[in-house]
Amino acid sequence: MGTKQTAGIHHITAIVGDPQQNVDFYAGVLGLRLVKRTVNFDDPGTYHLYFGNEGGKPGTIMTFFPWPNSYPGRIGTGQVGVTTFVVPEQALDFWEKRLAKFRVSVQKVNRFNESFLQFEDPHGLRLELVARSEGPKSEWAFDGMTPDVAVKGFGGAILLTSSPQQTAQLLEQVLGFEKVGQEGQYLRLRSNGDLGNIVDIDLHTSNRGLMGAGTIHHIAWRAKDDEDHRDWQSHIRAGGYQPTDIVDRQYFNALYFREWGGILFEIATDPPGFDRDEPADKMGEQLMLPPWLEPARGQIEEILLPIKVRQVEVEQ
Repeated sequence: MGTKQTAGIHHITAIVGDPQQNVDFYAGVLGLRLVKRTVNFDDPGTYHLYFGNEGGKPGTIMTFFPWPNSYPGRIGTGQVGVTTFVVPEQALDFWEKRLAKFRVSVQKVNRFNESFLQFEDPHGLRLELVARSEGPKSEWAFDGMTPDVAVKGFGGAILLTSSPQQTAQLLEQVLGFEKVGQEGQYLRLRSNGDLGNIVDIDLHTSNRGLMGAGTIHHIAWRAKDDEDHRDWQSHIRAGGYQPTDIVDRQYFNALYFREWGGILFEIATDPPGFDRDEPADKMGEQLMLPPWLEPARGQIEEILLPIKVRQVEVEQ
């Protein structure tokens, strides 16, 4: 295998329940920008919502398929177990208070000499916040949050895999991560990007995960451009994996493969980005459809529940 390196996480995609609850939590409580409202191209009666920093840059994008009446899933092996968001240094106190204000139950944990605030979203997805200096601050100001406290993007993720050593080998030898160290049940690897760059592998295996609301569907890694993406396809195949054909996802191109530990991995291109079909200052305001679904807009809009970004009132 030649040496090839991904900069880190491009996006993470999860399945959740009610779409307005999803928007209220990620935009209203966590203060991320809803950068794109579109549909699941494979299931156009379902939203595909993208949240990120002001520009929806790779390394900041959390995406969701909200299925209003979906069964809860089970978090377990073959999935991302915890999604890590990174905030600026000194911002954890702000977040502890903010989450408490919104009645979000928080647990403090330490890993690799870092403090994390762990909590769940309304649909049971496991999240955590960590403060680090690296990575640009988010310029998206919402509900009084300033760049000094706003979520910058991903810190990384905890992977739950049925074959921890094989997953680690893939990250190191194929995706170009560097092993940082081991502490207890966690093995830490780092990529060369400044966001979404730290992955912890849980070396303890648990029950197999079951797909459903409150679980991660896949994690995507970054490719610089289309040429790099094609190189990744060959590189992954040479590594003994079975990548799919390249798929046009409008805002990036994608290819998928399942690693030996059961997690669905994607490689996604950084370009063209979310401002390709609407102005950067208006992103996320309107339902955007790819050209082949535009003729069905009326039917699609009838099926989708209305959503809006709003300040969330604290329950008294």
